[in-house]
Amino acid sequence: MDQRSPTVYRTRSWTNRRRALTGLGGVGLVLLGYLIGRWQDTPAAISAPPAVAASSSAAAPAPSTEAPSPSPSPKPVDYPVLQAESATELAGIEAEDTQDEGGGKNVGWITRHDHLRFDNFDFGEVPAVKAKVRMSSQAGVSGRVQFRLDSRDAPPVGEVTVINTGGWQNWQTVAAVLEPVTGVHTVFVTFTTTDDSEFVNLNWLQFEH
Repeated sequence: MDQRSPTVYRTRSWTNRRRALTGLGGVGLVLLGYLIGRWQDTPAAISAPPAVAASSSAAAPAPSTEAPSPSPSPKPVDYPVLQAESATELAGIEAEDTQDEGGGKNVGWITRHDHLRFDNFDFGEVPAVKAKVRMSSQAGVSGRVQFRLDSRDAPPVGEVTVINTGGWQNWQTVAAVLEPVTGVHTVFVTFTTTDDSEFVNLNWLQFEH
């Protein structure tokens, strides 16, 4: 029986190894291609956008814990003494030297048709609620001194009764109650009595709170 020569054996063995290696190489290439395909199909991770820091100017303001300061209260006006003879208008009234304390002038010869007018008198925001009147009388009739605003024919906001003081230069201060008055007004001082007799003298008047 013929024996195979060593050369022929080695040649067939080498050929078999070569075929095996070639087959393994083909399998390896296929596997490599598969892995590359899977890697390309895998989506890249989407990175989250960076957080935007809130602007300090856009932040909602914190609620204030401070109580609102109260509005200042209006201050009462210090009303001046209104000398009767210094009125803007003296209708039917005459001034004379007075014997009242402080001297100066008073007005007299007053009847129910007469009046005094004081323009642009500022009562302020705190209302005036009374008026003091310095008067004298020796008349045998009674009458009233009245206060009206902005018109001689307006309803009176207050009045005081004239009393007989015992002489035309015997002076007394009498208080009149007023409806509350504020703001700037023209003040009319009017007079009323039962007839046309002269019945009162006035020296001064002053409004009060």
